[in-house]
Amino acid sequence: MSEVSEDGSGSPLRTRAMVTTTQLDHINEKTNEPPPSSSSSQPSEYEKKKANFLVRTFWTFVMIGLFFTALFSGHIYIIACITIVQIVSFKEVIAIASVPSRARQLRPTKSLNWYWLVTTMYFLYGESVIYYFKHIVLVDRVLLPLATHHRFISFVLYVIGFVFFVANLKAGHLKFQFTNFAWTHMALYLIVVQAHFVMNNVFEGMIWFFLPASLVICNDIFAYICGITFGRTQLIKLSPKKTVEGFVGAWVMTVVWGILLTNVLMRSKYFICPVNDLGANIFTGLECEPNPAFLSHTYTLPNLFFLPEGTTFSFITEPMQLHTMVLASFASLIAPFGGFFASGLKRTFKIKDFGDSIPGHGGMTDRMDCQFIMGFFAFIYYQTFVAQHKLNYGNVMELAITGLSLEEQIELVRGLSKYLENQGVFDPEDGQQAQNANQGNGQGQDAGFEVNTQGYEPNSPMSQSLDASPAPSSATEVNTPTLTDGSIRPNIQEESSTPSASP
Repeated sequence: MSEVSEDGSGSPLRTRAMVTTTQLDHINEKTNEPPPSSSSSQPSEYEKKKANFLVRTFWTFVMIGLFFTALFSGHIYIIACITIVQIVSFKEVIAIASVPSRARQLRPTKSLNWYWLVTTMYFLYGESVIYYFKHIVLVDRVLLPLATHHRFISFVLYVIGFVFFVANLKAGHLKFQFTNFAWTHMALYLIVVQAHFVMNNVFEGMIWFFLPASLVICNDIFAYICGITFGRTQLIKLSPKKTVEGFVGAWVMTVVWGILLTNVLMRSKYFICPVNDLGANIFTGLECEPNPAFLSHTYTLPNLFFLPEGTTFSFITEPMQLHTMVLASFASLIAPFGGFFASGLKRTFKIKDFGDSIPGHGGMTDRMDCQFIMGFFAFIYYQTFVAQHKLNYGNVMELAITGLSLEEQIELVRGLSKYLENQGVFDPEDGQQAQNANQGNGQGQDAGFEVNTQGYEPNSPMSQSLDASPAPSSATEVNTPTLTDGSIRPNIQEESSTPSASP
């Protein structure tokens, strides 16, 4: 029988024999070689843990260094960090619920998710900028219409996305599309909205951002230390390694840490002052009148029935220390449930981490799961119990621009000018000269005002009423010495016999 088949290939028997011989030769070669050791083929469990520990430690110090660099560099850098955190966290949460095969068939789905994110950030960031910098935004010709119509613009942007979503619904993919729609909105609320309040804490004072964040970190560290030291009782099934002993021990240590840290931060106006200069840093500092929460106060305890009558106990401390105890308790007792929520979410999708954004630590969301709810609580607590809701320059500007007609605004300016003129701190001629100079230089129509505050006490009563007092002429020098009784006596010195007409 020929060993070559009709089609030119080898005979089946010959071919099978050649394959068998090759396999046997391969086996013989393997038998002559020593068997590979398991240690050389793959690293041991100890080596894996060691490598992971080194990577985790390295990136821990990198994150700490970057965080404190941004913290001391200024508020704008912390806001940039918060923005990066919320974008990365949103990306990770959206990714775990996506189905790649469906996403490839529905191209607009991924783009629409990012559109929702941009629209939400535009609305929230705009609200913060208008609220904290209204004295700048409302007097700018370009920003004024954007500020006054900000919420309407944001709503229109959302409606555009909603219409686009409905227009792209496809049969056979409806369940996936609506699930993705709901999942995206949940991520926007739990991540982007709560991160927005964390950013507002930065504007209210760096201490309201740094203190809550450090309390969560401290609680996480001491929960681990106390848990491995004397932990026996399991706390919750979602996190089997969490123990009651670690939970309570971390609470005590977090309160102690918060009191010590607050005592240090209160000494720096960079931390306790609200933002009035985005260019400020730890070296330039900020200037403000401290909130009463940072000033010492005497507290007297109520009379106890078992003590002799007239016995009282009192102590002196800053109210901020009491606020810190509340924040530390929330960071210890409530904020960890944000982590438990994230653990349940990961178990639902059978994943270990939300992502791999931070080597050795998993995803950004794994590190920030407790920070979002803590920052949200800190903002609500500050606005409810600490903030001073006073009328300021920005609020007055907002009321005047949005609540008064153009004629009423002009009358308001005239009335304020008259008041300042009678107080001796404003010269209308100087304002007119500055306005003419600006117009001549092509710098717009804004009038410049030169205010002389020498010898002026804001708390002194006016010596003349606004309507009864004539405006001093341009050739008249007005001095307002303060009398011993607190009143002001105008001292007018004529410099020329023929005063010019008042502008």
